[in-house]
Amino acid sequence: MSQEAPTFHNVTASRAAARRAPRPGTVAETGLSVLYLGDLLVKQLFEQGVLDLHQLSRGTALAGGVVEEICRFLRDEGRLEVRGQGSGGVLRFGLTDRGRASALEALNRDGYSGEAPVTLEAYSARVRSQALSDVAIRRDTVMAAFADTVIDPALLDQLGPGLHSGRAMFIHGEAGTGKSYIARRLVRLLEGEVLIPHAILVGGKAVRCFDPAVHQALDDPEASPAAQLYLEDGHDPRYVRCRRPCVVTGGELTMERLEIQYDAATHIHQAPVQLLANNGMLVIDDLGRQRMTPTELFNRWIVPLEERRDFLALSNGYHFSVPFDVALVFSTNLDPLTLADAAFLRRIGYKIRFSPLSRDAYLAIWQQQCEALGLPCEAELAEFVIDELHARFGVPLLACHPRDLLSLAGDQLAYRGGSAPDRETLAWAWQTYFGDFSDSSHGDVAANRRDAS
Repeated sequence: MSQEAPTFHNVTASRAAARRAPRPGTVAETGLSVLYLGDLLVKQLFEQGVLDLHQLSRGTALAGGVVEEICRFLRDEGRLEVRGQGSGGVLRFGLTDRGRASALEALNRDGYSGEAPVTLEAYSARVRSQALSDVAIRRDTVMAAFADTVIDPALLDQLGPGLHSGRAMFIHGEAGTGKSYIARRLVRLLEGEVLIPHAILVGGKAVRCFDPAVHQALDDPEASPAAQLYLEDGHDPRYVRCRRPCVVTGGELTMERLEIQYDAATHIHQAPVQLLANNGMLVIDDLGRQRMTPTELFNRWIVPLEERRDFLALSNGYHFSVPFDVALVFSTNLDPLTLADAAFLRRIGYKIRFSPLSRDAYLAIWQQQCEALGLPCEAELAEFVIDELHARFGVPLLACHPRDLLSLAGDQLAYRGGSAPDRETLAWAWQTYFGDFSDSSHGDVAANRRDAS
């Protein structure tokens, strides 16, 4: 899974979103019980040893006053004791024998020991408050976002309305036509920033939601050192300010990854990919190559797409629902009618075909790739590739070819010590890229090369 960062964002909207998540000043304002927060604190102390008030505040993402309230509760229960003072006279806390026993019990019930979660109700309200429907996608914005990309404007005029509608999109066409590349870059159109919780409390279990491998956190340039300690009023640090997410998954996707993941060894629950993508995009690439049938995969999305909510379950069977605010994009190089019947395809609002390039578009991408690789760009050589190689072997002009051929040519130049590609180098790159299967039982080199494209 990966994420493409958008170029455009709305700073005013992001600050407004942060103001809608004020920092809790008391245990009651967190929406969590003192019993749960007490268990969270003892788990952190059990794993990390003696900690002072500042460290507990950072570890739980709670204000110092809230942590003090929890510590008083734990001391009254005999699970916590003061272990002296640190620098600046800040109290340091450690577990009693009773506290260590309770920490083991708590870890056995739920292994999560990170930042305090938010309630399911608070998370649902947060998703609705920063919904994709609030993002106004206009044609001039779309064209500006893809000004640095060689793409047919008519294609953008299909993708833009599709993303604006919030309905699922089905992108199809030959391999190498740029489907995956463009799909990832669509997130550029989703302006604004969102708040994503570290975890969500569901049925007494914390479900990890923020994933640094997926979510691109934004540093707050206005944060003061005191705010970094979570001790002053302001944004609730149980949420992370992020760009709208774009989650990409391909042939590795299994049906299990669309449900809550549970690690029996650590007793930790992890959110599925579509929940990680909430308020953003989910691109299912290489459709038809997953470890389940396309029909099974399509059927998984019927209810979320129609009701705009998803139904999930914890490892103990506890069922719950969450808002489904995801721009869902399917991408495949297979024939759509081999993946699903026409009746089902009608459920997907937008079917968009990516075709081979025009000659001018191919030449424009060739020039871009030459500049990116630091190679001189000679129109004669690009025309040689089109007229002598593509034409001779009947290989369509695909968006991936300039990048791949020039990259191989660059490898050859680095190996031989050259500085500029010539016809011989590009012919070598072509032969290396497509291969020569003339001695195979198939016999037809041109056909093999078409398949390779």
